[in-house]
Amino acid sequence: MDIDLARTWVQAIAAAVDQHKDHLTQLDSAIGDADHGINMQRGFSAATAALAGLEPDTVGAVLVKTGTTLISTVGGASGPLYGGAFRAIGKTLDAPTVTPGQFAAALADGLASVQKLGAAAPGDKTMIDAYAPALAAFQQQAEAGADLAAAALAAADAAENGMRATTPMQARKGRASYLGARSIGHQDPGATSTALIFRTLAETAVAR
Repeated sequence: MDIDLARTWVQAIAAAVDQHKDHLTQLDSAIGDADHGINMQRGFSAATAALAGLEPDTVGAVLVKTGTTLISTVGGASGPLYGGAFRAIGKTLDAPTVTPGQFAAALADGLASVQKLGAAAPGDKTMIDAYAPALAAFQQQAEAGADLAAAALAAADAAENGMRATTPMQARKGRASYLGARSIGHQDPGATSTALIFRTLAETAVAR
């Protein structure tokens, strides 16, 4: 992972969120506030604009700027959760180029940030149900000596499996938890956007 790839990743997330915003909102309308798609679109559009005027000297600077922008522009709980994750990921990546192992450790910091703020665990029907398996898959590949593209592809596949696994779950955290058993049968929007973030990482890494 280098500075250009980090910037390209954020731009790719913005494009993917823009493309899928109606789907994210549709998912959120079933078990949330029906604003996840538009909130994420606003946040990542703002992040792309913020990066356009930035000349970062580390990978972390790109991701910390992204996180700070998300916190200030995304509404509801998503801003602190996603923004905090990107800030945590970027905080330790203080070099122009980082290894898959270093990036794996940073992704772990991002998950820790989300869990600390949201107090959710795997199985609660949240973004963690996509993030946790994605991290585990990325770590496994990185430890085996895989390059960024291979690790990111494994993470994206795991995130999407985790995303789909949220459908039969009953929500135990967040707005959806108020619905009780009525939350069963709906795919979690946060897990869906998280899977989108990992898929764009894989696509940008492979394209490199």
